[in-house]
Amino acid sequence: MIRIGIMGAKGSFSEQAGERYIEDEKLPDGALIPLVSAEAVLDAIETGAIDKGIFPIENSNGGIVIEAVHAMAKHRFKVEKMFEIDVHHNLLVKPGVTASHIESITSHDQALKQCRMYLKRIWGHIEIAEYKDTAAAAKALHDGELPDTTAVIAPRRCAELYELEILEESIQDLKFNYTTFVVGVKG
Repeated sequence: MIRIGIMGAKGSFSEQAGERYIEDEKLPDGALIPLVSAEAVLDAIETGAIDKGIFPIENSNGGIVIEAVHAMAKHRFKVEKMFEIDVHHNLLVKPGVTASHIESITSHDQALKQCRMYLKRIWGHIEIAEYKDTAAAAKALHDGELPDTTAVIAPRRCAELYELEILEESIQDLKFNYTTFVVGVKG
């Protein structure tokens, strides 16, 4: 088994990137391990807890993933590969919640950056808050850790995984919204 740590929870774009990497590299024994943060991924590479790590470093709209850059500066690893995936953000809510119920929106800093004009145009009157991960925010909403009046920006897959409804789809500011991922291995 090839253990592949990803920066993201189950349902994240990093998980989608990991699945694509496994498919492209023909690694049927590849197993994805959600580690949520770039720091956790790079630490696990260094300690040998995982064989490879996948994390985003840049988005065509949101720019550099600051969290990943800070983590890369603290760890020794080798870049095996870099590749892009097209990212589409969705506004997810608890079943039955309508736009008029929403009091706040939360997601990872990068997702908020990639949807900033949408948020300003449609939701300029409500609180926007950062969360550690898009998929983790969706899970927290499902688990009741976030108020029912919160909407989250997350991948479509999170709606199915965490029994949420898609209030609006493809809300990113740019139609073509690509994120570059790094595959790292022990240096």
